[in-house]
Amino acid sequence: MKQYLYLPAVIIAATAVTACSAEEEKPGDLSGTHDPEKNERPEWYYAGGELGTSFITTSAAFEQPTKSVERGGLLASFKRGEQLFEKNYVSNNSGVRGGLGPVYVRSSCMHCHPGYGHGKSRPDGPFSTNDPGNGYLLVVYNPSTQAYVNWLAGMPQGHAVAPFKAPLDESRVMLKWHEYTDRFGNRFDDGETYALRYPEVTMEPSAVYAYNQGVLTESQMGDYEVRLESTIGIYGTGLLDAISDEDLRRQYEEEEKDGFLPNGLNPAVFKGGDWTGLYTSKEQSSDGAGYPFRYTYALSRGPLQDAAGANAFWNITNVTRSDRRYHYKDAGGFYAVAASRDPEVQAAFPAYIESVDPDRTHPEWFSGDVEKDILAYINSTSLSAEASDQNYIDMMVWHRGLAVPAVRDIDNPSVARGKELFQEIGCAYCHRPSWTTGKDEVRDPAQFFNGSGGRDLPRYPEQKIWPYTDMVQHKLMMVNDIRNGWCRTTPLWGRGLHQKVTGAEYADRLHDCRARTTLEAIMWHGASEQSDAAYSVNRFRALSKTDRDAVVAFLEAI
Repeated sequence: MKQYLYLPAVIIAATAVTACSAEEEKPGDLSGTHDPEKNERPEWYYAGGELGTSFITTSAAFEQPTKSVERGGLLASFKRGEQLFEKNYVSNNSGVRGGLGPVYVRSSCMHCHPGYGHGKSRPDGPFSTNDPGNGYLLVVYNPSTQAYVNWLAGMPQGHAVAPFKAPLDESRVMLKWHEYTDRFGNRFDDGETYALRYPEVTMEPSAVYAYNQGVLTESQMGDYEVRLESTIGIYGTGLLDAISDEDLRRQYEEEEKDGFLPNGLNPAVFKGGDWTGLYTSKEQSSDGAGYPFRYTYALSRGPLQDAAGANAFWNITNVTRSDRRYHYKDAGGFYAVAASRDPEVQAAFPAYIESVDPDRTHPEWFSGDVEKDILAYINSTSLSAEASDQNYIDMMVWHRGLAVPAVRDIDNPSVARGKELFQEIGCAYCHRPSWTTGKDEVRDPAQFFNGSGGRDLPRYPEQKIWPYTDMVQHKLMMVNDIRNGWCRTTPLWGRGLHQKVTGAEYADRLHDCRARTTLEAIMWHGASEQSDAAYSVNRFRALSKTDRDAVVAFLEAI
């Protein structure tokens, strides 16, 4: 049973201080400590502000609704969305949560987000998404162009509903962990040591169905590499969406003007005081407007209402909805051709399509030319909606309505000391402690949520929140790094609860869960002298062990 608990928040008005150097304060001063006698808590204790903070620290810490959900009369919708997140979709053509496939990545959202949080790392061996909690997605790309390959979907699909076969045979994708020695020899000057590791993923051409069917050649596949990216926590994304576009722009302007970071800003996003790239909806309906990128490691999505979660509700399961009436598949169309020519698929397709469309509302699927019929079905852009509009509304109410856990251990002197050091050594430059949200006028590039007709969502106007991210991409220059090297600063709020919430063996920090502990995550930030965080890691190394432990304690408390 879920626990829902709210305590009155004491939000203290504070003046934001703009940074002029990596050593000075960023907006969101971390000063202020808990006074037990007055029973007052500092404002940074309320990670999600007055409307977005919950006070549960059990394994259900990431599952709580915000006050805005209850105040907006949206709790029933939130709970229905919660069920859509947690339960498996099935291949039935009718009934509850039907419509899985014909090919898919996972059968439920919970597979990727255990406990609603960050995915768990996996051991050496075949890559298997059947393992609950495995939040890894394979990133298959051309190292020369940095573009995703066109012969697998952007999120490769390792599962299929009979008679179809999976585009990717996961058993032929291998994960191997390697030990790594950094420029410091994995050792502090006072003698303390640490270990580092990184993942390597190998994938032979024979793992790809279209290759095995003779539709895709090695020449067409070209050079490719595979990386891992793990899912991140869903909680608090509605609060991040409430940050105004104007404030995001100011953050980019300040960092470009400062020029402190050796790798600068991603020129594909911002350069010369202006946006060089803005997000526009790529789906069937769009308002045509451009929005600042703010979600995913790769900054591939804009407002939450058309961001990763809204997209995943369709493409992870391949369950269609009214605004996505087509299958998620590879951009090159190789899978469709391979399936249409597969004798085993051809033999069973007539019975399959009869169950999908018993009334034959799509005559193009019943021409009698089975190869042609399979192609028409897979490439159709007029599929029936398998998820209702209400399902989608409920899912997004839940998505935007998840609260952030309050900070823990605020009376611990080590946490208080670590908080000060986090600021002093420059970590707060990229991991900007706080933001104040704007008016939170919900923006929806896909024009589905407009605040009318029962499509309203939880909102968080003028809230001081503490996510510890500047929402900007930077480079850490790690071995086997993320695709193209640019990675959005991950919000740190709640991350210290990962193991309690998911039952994971490790802390699983960084984009590919390479860091087993918080200390390892810190040291990966400075493993290369070219890293944007090298300056702060050098200063971290100069601290005493007691102070280093304090920084770790603070990171695990927020």
